[in-house]
Amino acid sequence: MGFPREPKPVKIFVALLASSEDLFASVEARLTRLFGALETASGVWAWELSGYYTKEMGRGLRRKFLSFTPLVAAEKLPEIKLAAQKIEAEYLSTSGERQGRTVNADPGYLDMGKVVLASTKPAPHRLYLREGIYGEVTLLYYNGAFHPFDYTYADYRWPQTLAYFADLRALYVNQLKRGF
Repeated sequence: MGFPREPKPVKIFVALLASSEDLFASVEARLTRLFGALETASGVWAWELSGYYTKEMGRGLRRKFLSFTPLVAAEKLPEIKLAAQKIEAEYLSTSGERQGRTVNADPGYLDMGKVVLASTKPAPHRLYLREGIYGEVTLLYYNGAFHPFDYTYADYRWPQTLAYFADLRALYVNQLKRGF
């Protein structure tokens, strides 16, 4: 018989998507005020995977991942997602041809064995957490690397994304060894 115990804290990250790289710096500043010191930032990569965001955000989207130094309890993911949505709302375009978000800030967390994304959309492979937020295990760590699932978003399958999360996991492991 197993006995309940509290899990180790997790590493928060945010995946940013925007049509203008100029937005990244101000969004990063807002995120660090909420989540603590910025620990890592990926490169900025072209994101042209689908037309899902075109009407709202335009073409020529760019992807960037950020992580933050403080570790947090995994159960904080819903409140982190809701806070990220408030930041997105600060960057809404209300005039002109495109109305809606100019930046998409999608948080998640990494622990020793997985990468978990927060979502407001239900799906068969997502578990309801609370406050309208679902969690999705999108990458699984085994045999020394992260591996995607059939449903994993295409940009989370990119070699540079997998390398980013491998490096982030190494930082996380060292942080746990140091006692957070």
